[in-house]
Amino acid sequence: MAAALSGATVSQLRSWRINRSAKGQFLMPELGTRPRAAYSFRDVLALRTCVRLRQDFSLQKIRTAIGTLRGLGETAHLASYQLVTDGSSIVLYDDEHPTDLLDRPGQRVVATLTDILEPFAPRPGVVVPHLLHPATYVAVDPANQGGHPVITGTRVPYEAVAELLEDGVPLERIPDYYPAVTVEAARDAAEFARYVDSYLPSGSRAS
Repeated sequence: MAAALSGATVSQLRSWRINRSAKGQFLMPELGTRPRAAYSFRDVLALRTCVRLRQDFSLQKIRTAIGTLRGLGETAHLASYQLVTDGSSIVLYDDEHPTDLLDRPGQRVVATLTDILEPFAPRPGVVVPHLLHPATYVAVDPANQGGHPVITGTRVPYEAVAELLEDGVPLERIPDYYPAVTVEAARDAAEFARYVDSYLPSGSRAS
């Protein structure tokens, strides 16, 4: 799920977790790695930021920028900051004083805010959906089920509906199981489930 909502691949997440250096620590899931990695909503925001920046910069440069951020005394979770690019460098965005973190560390620069919640294409043929609204009838809200995708306007996890359909329950019967879930919402849940599964290694399933 972290991969599907951030745009990182499963192998990238695994690689970034292994690096336990000071500059790699921001990519470790704050909820832990045992028995399996558990990423929080703000972890996904941080990962999404990293994936967006990876379109223009190497991971080494991103880690250098994060190191500069920490050197400036900014030690909060990476999701607390808005990191953008001005076209040539990585910038800590601030309405009053955007700060260069890479080419001219610590210097004030001009930068345009990029909304990491919006859809973007990290790789050819891949489009990461809007983080809070990954599908018309699927929503992500950190205050609802801890940020796990649910049917919009409910607390019903998308996969609960998708699994019913996979088990052979007809679309029009879904409201019998979940009255708040419409046929259209059930169809969206199934499509979103296929999208999430596309991020998993062959033979694996989301849980």
